[in-house]
Amino acid sequence: MTFSVPVTVRGYELDTQRHLNQAVYLQYAEHARWEMLRAAGLPQDKLLADGVGPVALETTLRFRKELRGGDEVEVTCRFEFTGSRTFRVAQQVLLLDGTVAADVTAVAGLLDLASRKLVQDPAGRLRALADRADLLG
Repeated sequence: MTFSVPVTVRGYELDTQRHLNQAVYLQYAEHARWEMLRAAGLPQDKLLADGVGPVALETTLRFRKELRGGDEVEVTCRFEFTGSRTFRVAQQVLLLDGTVAADVTAVAGLLDLASRKLVQDPAGRLRALADRADLLG
């Protein structure tokens, strides 16, 4: 399942070329990831209480179409668990007509906050904690 969240590009997020600043795409992606976890019943407080937290290990951002102030987009998020300690996060920033403005891919893990090591089975741990595990992929 692919989760998505709406975002409107705000004027203060623009650079001197009047398009969305490159760093803000990463903020949109991060926002969508946290909103997906929250919708699944995994807000930050619940994860912290269980002693875990998601960590980004690698992120790739590919710009495909510029975004300008006032553009309305959907930011998608899908976790792809591989059975290892890491998993892939696939995201897109889409204009409402379906045009892809950016692709964001990441390698992530679930950090045990006490041992400071990655959890062996992040999919299992997240699904066990979630109210809506179906949103996690």
